[in-house]
Amino acid sequence: MSGPAPDEALAGAFEEQRGRLVAVAYRMLGSRADAEDAVQEAWLRLARQDPASIDNLAGWLTTVVGRVCIDVLRSRKARPEASYDDRLPELVVTEDFGAAPEDDALLAESVGLALLVVLGTLRPTERLAFVLHDMFAVPFEEIGQIIGRSTDATKMLASRARRKVQDTPRPTGERHQQRAVIDAFLAAARGGDFEGLLRLLDPDVTWRSYSARGVVVRLGAAEVVGRAQLGARAAVTARPALVNGESGIVAWGPNGKLLGVMACTVADGRIVEILSVSDPARLAAMDLPAHPG
Repeated sequence: MSGPAPDEALAGAFEEQRGRLVAVAYRMLGSRADAEDAVQEAWLRLARQDPASIDNLAGWLTTVVGRVCIDVLRSRKARPEASYDDRLPELVVTEDFGAAPEDDALLAESVGLALLVVLGTLRPTERLAFVLHDMFAVPFEEIGQIIGRSTDATKMLASRARRKVQDTPRPTGERHQQRAVIDAFLAAARGGDFEGLLRLLDPDVTWRSYSARGVVVRLGAAEVVGRAQLGARAAVTARPALVNGESGIVAWGPNGKLLGVMACTVADGRIVEILSVSDPARLAAMDLPAHPG
């Protein structure tokens, strides 16, 4: 019995690499759709290549995807009309009491929003060096070949990026422990419990709010508590959710209209970072349902 045709064998080998390539591109670009496009471009280039000329398919594909991602990042920075939308990672929102299998698979690929926001501030070559080495254990020598730098220069890029992200808040505790903090936060906000809210927030909590007018950064627990109490008085209905795999909140107005999505990084039993979106255009793109009742 004969084996698969050459084209079928190549397609099969590519499919074995697809999941890893999408994960790399997602961490580079912060968008699932853009990551899929980058991987598709790698397939189109592979299809035009003589397979016999490729000694290491995984390395070849990583190189192509890496260079495509760098081109995308550079084109974003070059656009004078680029808005905060290019700096805000894609939000994947699911209900906290059970996601569909396909959502579970996507959330498993997700990176904490706080880290993705910081990654978005890096230069493209810094981001690639950090993502490939620190997240996917690609040797510096191979990364250097992708970006056209020496091994030592590539190490310096990754080190510089690492210093910029080392203070990024990381979630700690099991998901049910994080959910308990969110539940307590919502209960305290509804009850106007100022002291209770303060106990659930890190004193140096950071809140990045993305609205139609731009980005506002609020620092400190007292500032966050003030905003939370305003929301409670406005008859907002809020429920826990998962946002990119982390604990979060979805809020609706009295008429059932979606008002906002929040992602909360919980560490050591306190909320240390909040990222929220209230921009109607961005919320509409998430395709979330109106409040069920």
